[in-house]
Amino acid sequence: MNIPIDKVQEAALEIMRRAAIEIPPDYREGIKALQKKETGKLPRFVIHAMQDNWDAADEDRRPMCADTGLPRYYVKVGNNASVENGFVAVERALRHATAECTVTIPLRPNRVHPLWRTDHNNNVGINAPEVEWSFEPDMDWIDITTVHKGGLFGSDYRMLFPGDGIDGIKRFLLDTLIAFGKRGLACQPAIVGIGLGGSKDTCMQLGKQAACLRTVGDRNPDPKVAELELELMQLGNSIGMGAMGFVGSGMVVDCHIECGYTHTGGMPISVHTFCLSSRRSTARVHASGEIEYRTDPQWFTPYLRRETVEW
Repeated sequence: MNIPIDKVQEAALEIMRRAAIEIPPDYREGIKALQKKETGKLPRFVIHAMQDNWDAADEDRRPMCADTGLPRYYVKVGNNASVENGFVAVERALRHATAECTVTIPLRPNRVHPLWRTDHNNNVGINAPEVEWSFEPDMDWIDITTVHKGGLFGSDYRMLFPGDGIDGIKRFLLDTLIAFGKRGLACQPAIVGIGLGGSKDTCMQLGKQAACLRTVGDRNPDPKVAELELELMQLGNSIGMGAMGFVGSGMVVDCHIECGYTHTGGMPISVHTFCLSSRRSTARVHASGEIEYRTDPQWFTPYLRRETVEW
C-alpha cells in the first residue's frame, strides 16, 4: 500500500508549525536542571525571560523567536515503504509545505540568493530547504523531522591530527564556545553537537545532527564516547559564561558526540550549537494514512551507526 502524498504534506505542514512554536519537553527539562545550578544573576534573569517567552508563544500560537532560522528536513524511510507518486513527490511536498508555512505560521523568509539576494519570500530556492535522507530496514513508514536552526553562526570546524587526542578536542571545544559567547555567535544555553571523524562534509553533517536530532539526556551507545560527552558538557559549563554570554555557570544544556570512520592521518572535528530556541518536530506517516507526532526524531538507530560489513 502506498503512503498517500497528501498525508506527507499534511504532516510536513504540522511539524513546521509545531517546531516554530513549541519547545520540546526534553529541552525544557534540561533548562530547568541548568537553572537550578546557575550562579549568575543575569543568566538566571535571561532563563526566566526565555521560559516566559516560550509560554507566551504557546498560548498565542505564534513563533517563539523572531528568527525562525533556515527550516530543513530529515527524512527516514523504511525499506518496505512506498509513497504515492514516488520520492520526487515527497521533495515537492516538502518544498510546498515550507512555502505555505512561511505565509501561514508565519516563518521569517530568510532565504535569498547568495549573490543576487533574490528573495521569493517563501524560504524556498536553489538547494533550499535542505532535505537529508536516511533508511531503516524492515519498516514501511516514513519519518519526517524538521529543525529550525539559525543559519548564520553556531558552527565551526577544524582538522586535528591523531596525536592531538582528547586534549585537542577539549581545546577546540573551549576555543569555539568562548568565541561563540564573547562574539555573540550563538544563543546559549545550547545543546552542543560534536562531529568526530568522517570526511570534512560528513564531519559537519554528523555534528549538526548530533546537536539537532538527539534529545537532552540521550547518551551515545559507546560507553567511552558517552563518558566523553558528559566530560565535555562539564567542561563547557566551566568557562564562566551563562545564558546569552553573561557571566555565569550554565552554557551547555547537553553535549552529544557522533563519530564516523576517517582518514588515518587526521581527526576532523566540528562543533555545532542548537540554541535556546532548540526547535524540532517529527511525524511518522504510515501507509494507512495515520500520522503520529513526537519531539524525539529517533534518527540515530543501531542501523545508522552500523560499524562494519554485514557478511
